Amino acid sequence: MATGTIWFVGAGPGDPDLITVKGRRLLEQAGAILFAGSLVDQAATLYAPQSCAIRDSKDMTLEQMGAWLIDAAARSETVVRLQTGDPGLYGALVEMTRLLDAANVPWKVVPGVSSALAAAAAAGETLTLPEVTQTVILTRVAGRTPMPRGEELDALAAHHTTLCIFLSITLLHEVQDALRRAGWAEDAPMLVVHKASWPDEEKVVRGTLADIKKKCQAEKIASQAMIIASPALGARDWPEIARSKLYDPAFSHRFRRASTETTS
Repeated sequence: MATGTIWFVGAGPGDPDLITVKGRRLLEQAGAILFAGSLVDQAATLYAPQSCAIRDSKDMTLEQMGAWLIDAAARSETVVRLQTGDPGLYGALVEMTRLLDAANVPWKVVPGVSSALAAAAAAGETLTLPEVTQTVILTRVAGRTPMPRGEELDALAAHHTTLCIFLSITLLHEVQDALRRAGWAEDAPMLVVHKASWPDEEKVVRGTLADIKKKCQAEKIASQAMIIASPALGARDWPEIARSKLYDPAFSHRFRRASTETTS
């Protein structure tokens, strides 16, 4: 009979300091940790106690991971499955938790910082901007995992809003083709961030739809990269931007009355 709880903890994008306080606390008290070694920096496991059983999952199948977690829960009160970014984004969360449900093993989820957010932060960019884009689409292009009908990248790109494209750097040419089919201009700004937040390994590449692939090739970026296409990229260098209504002196809300104050 299992006695412990399995916690799916988002490790964040790579920097161990970006794990949540709750996630770190769980690591510090864990009796067993199964971490995604191909994606999660091993430094994240440094928070574990010396007596903790630690296993890298990069060579394991789904069934092997499920068996390991179930066995660990029979031995430890707190078991952590440490995953890159947030467990709910491309993390096979449902596949693993179905196995735990079938074995009557309790589990919970601790969210983590997504690489999409870390990439924007690394570049000093915003994903939304008043009167430019108020929508962010998190997606990928089809590879060995097909896309559901209606979620092809060109269909999503037709909205001309912010696109955060995961798991697709080796298919960057397909990303370019899809954006072109959706009517994006050749000079549309694009951003690629490799290993966002990873100490001494992060690379930020800025370009356009026309040249982003060549720039990534020059930087030898072929894995673990976030692709961002957005009409808001580079906005801090624009001559003017629309102001947020929340902070506009002429805008009233329940905490502040409108005034005639102006900014220089």
